[in-house]
Amino acid sequence: MIDDAVNSGARKEKACEEIGLSIRTLQRWQEQGEIIADKRPTAKRPEPKNKLTEKEQQAILDISNQEEYANLGPSQIVPMLADNGQYLASESSFYRVLKANDQLTHRGKAKPKNSRAKPRGYTATGPNQVWTWDISYCPSTVIGRFFYLYMIIDIFSRKIVGWEVHDSESGEYAAELLERTLWAEKCVKQNVVLHSDNGSPMKCLTMQAKM
Repeated sequence: MIDDAVNSGARKEKACEEIGLSIRTLQRWQEQGEIIADKRPTAKRPEPKNKLTEKEQQAILDISNQEEYANLGPSQIVPMLADNGQYLASESSFYRVLKANDQLTHRGKAKPKNSRAKPRGYTATGPNQVWTWDISYCPSTVIGRFFYLYMIIDIFSRKIVGWEVHDSESGEYAAELLERTLWAEKCVKQNVVLHSDNGSPMKCLTMQAKM
């Protein structure tokens, strides 16, 4: 169609635009002077001659759902069948059939997905409502030697409300910094939310007792 339009005097780029085709796509299709096969993943392709029949696929499902194999994955089922002198399909074919029938999720050593509650979110509408803190590694002039920056930030104002540098990572240092920061910001009696990750200083008993 494009060639007919070009032979009739149309520009190739304009002819491609009329049918919604990029000129670059056409050039890619016509590499080495001839149209090559469509390599797009979504392209319709002829079914392979060795495709499993519905009867063969059902046989795979029947075997896989037997009590002896119900909790095993294809990597275990296929060798066990081979030991018994039985061959139905390759391991990859077992995987494809089981996946297509939604029977591949918790086979073998795979564990069910843990259902965890979504963490509670906090919104600050003013200063000294929600703080966040962390410890950062600061390299020194000695290789392998670090200093540790303890920093508390108010998420509403982005103000650094408290910070200290120590030569070690400790929950006691963090607890002392928190107490001094609360007094400095005059919010000792306020219900300030302190957000952090799950690092060991954040979860230590000294820090929790101070909070």
